[in-house]
Amino acid sequence: MSVPPPSFSRATLVTTLRAAGCVFAEDEAELLLSAASSPTELALMVSRRVDGTPLEHVVGRAEFDGLRIAVGPGVFVPRRRTEFLVRQAAGLAAATGPRPAPAPVPVPGPVTAGDAPCPAPEPGPAPVVVDLCCGSGALGAALAARLGRVELHAADVEPAAVEYARRNIGARGRVHLGDLFDPLPAALRGRVSVLLANVPYVPTGDVPLLPAEARVHEPLVALDGGADGLDVMRRVVAGAPDWLAPGGSLLMEAGARQAELARETVRAAGLVPRVVTSEEWCATVVIGTRPA
Repeated sequence: MSVPPPSFSRATLVTTLRAAGCVFAEDEAELLLSAASSPTELALMVSRRVDGTPLEHVVGRAEFDGLRIAVGPGVFVPRRRTEFLVRQAAGLAAATGPRPAPAPVPVPGPVTAGDAPCPAPEPGPAPVVVDLCCGSGALGAALAARLGRVELHAADVEPAAVEYARRNIGARGRVHLGDLFDPLPAALRGRVSVLLANVPYVPTGDVPLLPAEARVHEPLVALDGGADGLDVMRRVVAGAPDWLAPGGSLLMEAGARQAELARETVRAAGLVPRVVTSEEWCATVVIGTRPA
């Protein structure tokens, strides 16, 4: 005889999540209740969450810069602080490319990434945007939603990430499977206006200190940045000058303690470096611009 799934009231759900160590139990309870289509599905979701599965993997989505980004097992969950990087990229693209017309009145609440409306751009060539180490494609999708018409290419070495990125980016661009610049079309060399690279930057020795949600459920290649955390960043910086257009910019996230070393790495590659920080977002963005 089958056993009926447990019935969770909101109060019971909050208590269960809090006992499992969920700091924002009330918010998580609301999200789980809204995402589950039946008591059985809710019980399965709660079980996975209590076992330590990231909330975003449980419900199948993450909110990022006003978009709903599809995510799943084995895929890096986009961090909200990285929205600061997208905003910096949008400002640079607007300053160097065609200016978008005013965006349509937004619909309240997050929009599914592949369905996000685009502001209509003024006539002119579409800026070329590349999203390396794209994971779920959140950065590229968010920047495309902000800018309107773009020529967007994204790439990741993880097949699972590429599948989710294709879902999130949809018809806005192309997603390539491969290591960094390797899978990009050669025709993009020297044409990239904005190069986003959400590189891993956790030093190898610090990976065991990460929360289990990241350490156990996200791909190591998306977290481990090598001995000082900057191994992948150095590879991206070394290749960037060949791909950036004159005046184009590379944007990467880094830890606050890595900022000066990252700045010098960018400078040594012949790019004009700049570091932008935000206490509000707890974010550090390293920018390298190819001289015009």
